[in-house]
Amino acid sequence: MGIVALSNRLPALVLAIVAVALTLTGVVLAATDANPGGQAKDTLTLNGYPPRTATLLVDVSTGQNYSLSATVALDFTTDNAQATVNFPLIFSVSSVGLRLVDGHLYAGPAAATSGPYFSVPLKQPGLFGLSLEMTKPDIALISGFTHRSVTHHGYVTSYDFQRSNVAVTHGLGPASQASNLGSLDWRIDVGSQGQVIGSTMRISSAGSTTTISVTVLSYNKHLSISAPPLSQVKPMSSSVLRQLLNLAPLRTLLLPQNFTSLGQLHLN
Repeated sequence: MGIVALSNRLPALVLAIVAVALTLTGVVLAATDANPGGQAKDTLTLNGYPPRTATLLVDVSTGQNYSLSATVALDFTTDNAQATVNFPLIFSVSSVGLRLVDGHLYAGPAAATSGPYFSVPLKQPGLFGLSLEMTKPDIALISGFTHRSVTHHGYVTSYDFQRSNVAVTHGLGPASQASNLGSLDWRIDVGSQGQVIGSTMRISSAGSTTTISVTVLSYNKHLSISAPPLSQVKPMSSSVLRQLLNLAPLRTLLLPQNFTSLGQLHLN
């Protein structure tokens, strides 16, 4: 696969990397009210023990400009992760498989069993602290928001935080640009034992909005995440990736400015 063909596929892939990085660093943890009628059983209980694994549904949207969804699996005992990312049909591929193993991100067609996979170094954060937060986040320690509300729906408790005059950034990487001040809305949903079952973050500024939500699908399912065979891996040029970070889909992505250092790509 040449540079031209690779470039046609990677704008969506890079945004997928963003979604995975946000998930791994815990900027956003899972998502929606799973029990609006109050009758369903809480199937995500942890009984006070940190989970060994978690499977998440990640959605990233910039309104009408761009959206994607991904199923992400996290292994808190190894700090490894894998994901299947689904893209709009505007791109030449409909899905990509990602694996984050031992400080490298591997990407290839989701349906392929023999590659090829492209790799790029990626700063891999430790996940144990995230597993502790997902067991029972200390909501009382969240500060810096001007408004907070609490609602109950069956076994689900939702904490909503709002803040205006937040410094936000358009884009990612070294070329990202700080915009004027924006607003941040953050919801955290917890289950019957206080465990995280969902979270949604919405960032708005000057008519632009990015929404990132993650839903916990399961805890403690068996995972086996490993790097693909070296014979199937091709390194990806950092210069190509740096150029792709400046493409239009990523320039529409809006993030709180102080979160952008988390899960950074190694581009040097």
